[in-house]
Formats: sequence, structure tokens, C-alpha cells
Amino acid sequence: MPRPLRFGLCTDQNLPFPTLVERWQRFEQLGFDSAWDCDHYVQPSRPTGPYFEGWTLLAGLAARTERIRIGVLVSCNTFRHPALLARQASTVDHISGGRLEVGLGTGWVEWEHEMYGIRYPDAPKRVAQFGEALEVLDMALRNEVISFSGEHFGLNDEKFRPGPVQQPRPPLTLAAHSPKMLRLIAPHVDRWNSMGSPEEMRGRNERLTDALLAAGRDPATVIRSVLHVPSITPDEHPWDSVEAFTDFAGRYREAGMTEIILQPPPAPDEEGELFERISRELVPSLAS
Repeated sequence: MPRPLRFGLCTDQNLPFPTLVERWQRFEQLGFDSAWDCDHYVQPSRPTGPYFEGWTLLAGLAARTERIRIGVLVSCNTFRHPALLARQASTVDHISGGRLEVGLGTGWVEWEHEMYGIRYPDAPKRVAQFGEALEVLDMALRNEVISFSGEHFGLNDEKFRPGPVQQPRPPLTLAAHSPKMLRLIAPHVDRWNSMGSPEEMRGRNERLTDALLAAGRDPATVIRSVLHVPSITPDEHPWDSVEAFTDFAGRYREAGMTEIILQPPPAPDEEGELFERISRELVPSLAS
């Protein structure tokens, strides 16, 4: 029997706020499961253009939507202390009425860090920092008071009140590709997210299953999520037609994915009938 799918949309925050509100409200009305923005200070593909900060924008969009799950895909660990991220997450969880998905990744755009004068550690240090940050974030979202002593982060009876609406904590969406990162996230992850072709995702998905079993986790409890980015997989064109979308979703489902997050068409309001048909008819049928 085909595996049910969830569908989400991830938008770049380069449009006026009223336009973004209209789009997210439309995505909600169309029945998508989730909506996401990004954690960049400038748009990587167009660094000279306008771009809102992800978490403050998410708070505004949380207040203007009602049902759809929301999140930042994913928070860049080098941009902020994990204790600050936990406070932001708890606040947005309250604003949204408990609809937040908390995303975290190591960070990857080196030149963006240089532009803003933010230190960009080498890969081993970024991974080590990510591991500690993940422990801090998980503890802070579950407890009112925590202490933590690590090589990169330290907390001494830090207070986290009020806690989030969702208990025991909001779900964690963690970005990981390499075997080491997959092992690192295995004890904590609720949704795994990665980018790549169906073949790449299949291999990573199998390695995640192995890591979850080694960590004593039930692999069936973790959402397997792919983010489609046209520049990463330029041969994939899901919005070209109903047939293209069906084929696209089917190949990722066969690779073990249980969620597909797409960037919407460049101007979904102008796509008209095709976007409407895929959203209202095809997405629900594939999700069943």
C-alpha cells in the first residue's frame, strides 16, 4: 500500500509582509500541512535584494494563520545561542497556539557569515557545536530550569519560563546529511530533513534508520522529509504539470520519504488553474 505523504511549502522572505501574509493564508486554505521560512540574513541566490529575518517574520506570520504547522527550515546554529533559540521557539509556540516545528542545522553559507562578521568554524567544530546546541535546545524546551557545561556552551540554572504550549516540547526538525550527523540527531529528532535526489535521499534514509535503531528509537516515529530546492535538484520540475508532480512525489515516496516540502511556484497567484488543481485535488489524494 502506498505510504501517505505530508506536504509543506517553504517561502523565501523577499516579498512585502502583506504579500507573505496573503500567501501563507492561501497555503493554509489550500490544505497544506506546513509552511516554512528560511534562516538567512540575505537571500543566498540574490544577496542584493530585500530579505526579512526568519524568526521575527515567523512570529508575525504565526499571528496571521490559524491551522497550518509553521517553522524555520532550518535555524542556523551559528547565528544564535541555543538558549536564545529556545526562548524564541517558546514565544512563537505561544503566538501560534502550539503549531510550531523547531528546526535546527549546522549552517552552511560561509560568505554570509563573513558578510555579517560572524565566525564560521570549520566543519568538525560546527558539528561539535551543533551537537551541544541540540542537547541544550532539547532540555530547555522540556524544563523550566537547566544547567549545561560543554566545550562550546554553558548554562547555570538558566530559567525558561513560560515553557512552550506543546508538551513535552515542540517537535524538532533536524537537518542532516552525513552518517556522523545522522547518528548525532538520532536521539532527538522528530522530523529529519534533507535535500537531494530520490537516490541520495534513499541512501540517507536507510542510514538514518540504522542510526535510530542504534539509539534505541522506533524508526517509524520519525518523519522523513525532503526539501525540494530547484538549484539543488535542477532536473526535478514538480510544478510543470499534474503528471510531473505525481511522478515527482511518487519517486520520493518510493525512496522512503513521508513528507515533501516544496518551494511554491515563483508567482502562485499567477499560476492559476494548475497550482489550484495540484493543491486542491492532487495533494489530498497523495496524502491519503
